[in-house]
Amino acid sequence: MKILSLLFLTLFLSKGCEGDAQKKIEAAQLIYTANSRGFHQEIIIEKHYANIKNDRKGKPTQIKISDTDWKELIRLFKDVDLDKIKDLKSPTEKRFYDGAAIANLKINYEGKSYESQSFDHGFPPDAIKKIVTKINSFAKQNNEN
Repeated sequence: MKILSLLFLTLFLSKGCEGDAQKKIEAAQLIYTANSRGFHQEIIIEKHYANIKNDRKGKPTQIKISDTDWKELIRLFKDVDLDKIKDLKSPTEKRFYDGAAIANLKINYEGKSYESQSFDHGFPPDAIKKIVTKINSFAKQNNEN
C-alpha cells in the first residue's frame, strides 16, 4: 500500500511540475535576434505563436506553434537557468570578422529581462544551445512555406 501511495504521489507531483512549466513559458516572451550587414532575423515567441522577421523593415510573419513543438519548448525552457544567461560565453568568435551574424537571446519573464551576451548565429553557448536551435527551427519552417 505504501508503494502504491508513493507511486500515486510521484505521478501527481510530476503532473503538477509540468503544469508549472506550462505556466512559466505562458508568461514568458522569448526573443532571438541575429544581425549582420546583409542579414537580419528576429524571432519572438509568445503564447503558442512565433513572430518571425527576416527583414529589418518588413512585417513579421506569425505562425502557430504545434502542440508537439510547444511541449518540447516547455521542456527546453524549464532547463534554462535564467539568472545565468547573462554570464554565458560564446564558444566561437566568428562575428568579430563578419564570419557570422551577431546573435542574442532575450527572455522577458515576470517583469524581468534576462539577456545573453552576444554570440555567433548558429553557435550559441552550450547552456542555451537546444532552446536556441528550437527557436531557429520555427524560422526555417517559415522559410519552407
